[in-house]
Amino acid sequence: MTATLDVYLHTDLVGHLVQDEHGQTLFQYSAAWLANTNAIPLSLSLPLQKEPFGEKQCKPFFAGVLPDPAKRTLIARNLGISANNDFAMLKEIGGECAGAITVVNAGEKLSEYATDYKLLSVSALEKIVIELPKRPLMAGEAGVRLSLAGAQDKIAVYKKDNDLFLPLHNTPSSHILKPDIEAYKGIVFNEAFCMKLAAQVGLPVAPVTTAAAGPVDYLLIERYDRTQTQVDNKVRLERIHQEDFCQALGIVPDRKYQAEGGPSIKDCFDLVRKVSSVPVLDLNALLDAIIFNFLIGNHDAHGKNFSLLYRKPGAVTSPGKIRLAPLYDLICTPVYPNLSKKMAMKIGDAYVLDDVNPRQFEKLAEQIGFAKPLVKRRVIDQAKKVKEYLPVVDVTHPVADEIRKFVASHCEVVLKRFAI
Repeated sequence: MTATLDVYLHTDLVGHLVQDEHGQTLFQYSAAWLANTNAIPLSLSLPLQKEPFGEKQCKPFFAGVLPDPAKRTLIARNLGISANNDFAMLKEIGGECAGAITVVNAGEKLSEYATDYKLLSVSALEKIVIELPKRPLMAGEAGVRLSLAGAQDKIAVYKKDNDLFLPLHNTPSSHILKPDIEAYKGIVFNEAFCMKLAAQVGLPVAPVTTAAAGPVDYLLIERYDRTQTQVDNKVRLERIHQEDFCQALGIVPDRKYQAEGGPSIKDCFDLVRKVSSVPVLDLNALLDAIIFNFLIGNHDAHGKNFSLLYRKPGAVTSPGKIRLAPLYDLICTPVYPNLSKKMAMKIGDAYVLDDVNPRQFEKLAEQIGFAKPLVKRRVIDQAKKVKEYLPVVDVTHPVADEIRKFVASHCEVVLKRFAI
């Protein structure tokens, strides 16, 4: 027996996700979408074509909007479905995803401007953040159909003034809320510090704030894949399409680390060079991001932590452009001794932070097609900037003090090595 889900991009029906009688998932663009002069593909790995894509071809993109395996297992238990069944998972939680896709039951109409929000009282928010470790994404809660990739607990919310709302059904969210993690105390302040430091240095990042729900601290991140528009004198929230580098390259989430077959830094640069509407700007921004992650000791900067942002054809801002998305998920991992000391992507030939010297950045420059002196100068300049702005980042927490010490020391080592 076959089953079908409709896949929307913004409010356009673009295709159908089908699970055949053998349990295999297929995706096929609709004839109407292929005939649309403004049609764009859902993913660079799913180019516009009449023929259907098999499971191997469509899995990287669709699995890429779903949570990591540990969270999927809990969600599956709560919903009574198989953790490995992407189709069943999307049927249940595919209403509000990263980017501009929405997955609904076949034939279900998608509201053009959905505004079904549930106000969260202080006690309701506290209950949610406490329950998230056992109930990821609030899956199973009446009307909640949220999906966010990654291993960390999080929930999508809508913020208006000082109130937070839970988006229901297929309604868009404006922010992502991440509560603190028991095993990694202060990670909320870790990410807030690193994101604000990046902003101080001049890198494009999503705005963040910290707050608390009862005893649980949380990070509130403004979504860069959402924007406000004026429609009939009313402010509406609109989705902007995006996909991470693994999705764009057709790599399943389980292989996001380079050592497991995931993207290398060279692969990332090749992708941006090929598809960016302004490659000169985006390639330089990507280099700055790689250097910044190196300086703060972010060992977990893998292929799913970089994304491409797609503007709708005809949009007032950057019409139809493909650009590197702002940075996100920036953390200093060395302050947690039990986290891996191996970087997600090699710099030159080095996987370990202490092994990265000027020669490794020269090898990287060769791999990505940049001049060696330019890359060396960028490392030195950014290390100086990071050191300069470390004291002014307005995050007060013991973990922030540890980050300041580690990053200051690391930048000092880097500057001495690069002065040779």
